[in-house]
Amino acid sequence: MAQIMTRPTHTLALFFAMLISLLTISGCSNPPVVVDGKMPIEIGGQTFMCEIVADPDTRELGLGKRESLPADEGMIFSFPDSSLRSFIMRDCLFPIDIIFLDSAGRIVAMHHMPVEEPIQEGETRSSMVNGRLYAGTYELRLAKYSSRYNAQYAIELLGGTLEQLKLNEGDRIDFDTEYLQSITK
Repeated sequence: MAQIMTRPTHTLALFFAMLISLLTISGCSNPPVVVDGKMPIEIGGQTFMCEIVADPDTRELGLGKRESLPADEGMIFSFPDSSLRSFIMRDCLFPIDIIFLDSAGRIVAMHHMPVEEPIQEGETRSSMVNGRLYAGTYELRLAKYSSRYNAQYAIELLGGTLEQLKLNEGDRIDFDTEYLQSITK
């Protein structure tokens, strides 16, 4: 038996059909919430406002020379490709925990990075000469924290946070990788 639609029901059905088709065409993707260069990322059931670090200069500086980091904040480093990565504690004044993530947001490595002794008299810093990077004695003596596998992202949090989050390698952290890649240099 055919169902007869009244005019208001027909109009409402047409409206919803148009809405669904618009959402399908647009991909129904909402831009991430980014406030003052920070995006919220849920990690282990807690939300952290992570500063986006997506270009060579800010990646080089990281959390260096900062005096503190609020417990509910962090940094997310975005790289243009997935590769073996290594971080050091250059000029960092407080301990940091780091989470390396592959291109899909799966954890490939995690480390606790304690504070290192600051640069000493007579030590040299890395420098760029004719497009080549020359390691300084300061950076050479710092411990290196490796992703162990290819990583495209890294999240830095206040030291001691990883113990509370109870994360495991292979766990996935959900964040907008498309948006990050669209702004990464």
